Amino acid sequence: MDLDLDVRAVGDLRPTEREALFERDAGVTEIRSDVRDITARVRDEGDVAVRDFSREFDGVEVGNIDVTDQAERAVDEVDDDVLTAIRTAIDNVRSFHERQVPEDWRVEEEGRELGRRFRPIERVGVYVPGGAAAYPSSAIMGVVPAVVAGVDHVAVATPPADELNPVTLAAIHEAGADRVYSIGGAQAVAALAYGTDTVNRVQKVVGPGNRWVTAAKAEVRGEVEIDFLAGPSEVLVLADDTAHPAYAAADLVAQAEHDPNASVVCVTDSEAVAEAVVEAVAEQLPGRERADVAKDALESDASGVFLARSMPEAVLFAEEYAAEHLSIQADDDEALLDRISNAGSVFLGPYTPVAAGDYASGTNHVLPTSGGARLHGGLSVDTFLRSSTVQRLSRDGLAGLSNTITTLAAAEGLEAHAESVRVRFDVDD
Repeated sequence: MDLDLDVRAVGDLRPTEREALFERDAGVTEIRSDVRDITARVRDEGDVAVRDFSREFDGVEVGNIDVTDQAERAVDEVDDDVLTAIRTAIDNVRSFHERQVPEDWRVEEEGRELGRRFRPIERVGVYVPGGAAAYPSSAIMGVVPAVVAGVDHVAVATPPADELNPVTLAAIHEAGADRVYSIGGAQAVAALAYGTDTVNRVQKVVGPGNRWVTAAKAEVRGEVEIDFLAGPSEVLVLADDTAHPAYAAADLVAQAEHDPNASVVCVTDSEAVAEAVVEAVAEQLPGRERADVAKDALESDASGVFLARSMPEAVLFAEEYAAEHLSIQADDDEALLDRISNAGSVFLGPYTPVAAGDYASGTNHVLPTSGGARLHGGLSVDTFLRSSTVQRLSRDGLAGLSNTITTLAAAEGLEAHAESVRVRFDVDD
């Protein structure tokens, strides 16, 4: 298999090449109009539109849209070793996310009792890629933190197929979903956002998907909340001269097999490592079952192996790239980590493949892509919570703030605000 992958110098990148690397949107913009039409039809026609789109896009005549009972039965259909792996992954993900649950708190200071409390969203929709394919990991990553957060109703949408994959269905059930719907793509996001005769409307839609799912989340945002726009997978390997080229190459190929639009990058200050990574990718790729998909991703403008003049330049490259997955394979990885702010999830050391986080280490694999890590983190318990502040002032506490409040209210021209403080002392007196 011929692979068009060469080492490029960071300093020699042209503006168009930098744009492809650092302003990637994986083709979401170009399909927004089509997605707008899909979501509008689902909003207006409900189940009828869902069935039509399942026929058109998935080639499936959907019988029951609600397949919750089928998901429950699927637990008995999967092999014992697969079910054990599902349950082990769920346990690890649950344990990690339970540490994220915040506690309500109150403090008292000078007559002011102040606090914050946290409550779960009531109804959440989780998109799980699948259909005939098996993506149990995405079910676990989306459902478990919602359950840990205490969400009352967790609904899952997963693409239809003539025979839904029992592994995905079993994972959805074991993770704790309340309802499961056989709907995929943009129409699934719209059904969760607007509701249909079969699908209960939710307050928030989360989960990864292809560009159609991502565009649909952008389209319904405002009608419902979303987690973030999570597009095709990304990895950046930050390597020094101690990195093992075969390990770096394996992480690149692993993420490339997700999607032809995946972005996979290695940046290093070692010319020998850079060239060895290219060679290792070329050696490993032909043996992969999804080699054609991975090849397309590796040869895209948003992927490549890059040589920096120094590790500081490599770190700046990584910061600007803001990868979904950042693998640091270097002698002093902690020192490099201290200089990185923009990354969805970080994997330190030679024995921490990105696949560990994809499946079973416990961290969440639903992460920001397309530079989103510059602004926010990945899916977590916080995604499914809302917070309220609480306060109680004593008479002395209000008196201590009275002059500050009334002075600022007067400066803003809001006289009634000031009076709402004064009246409490005038009446009492």
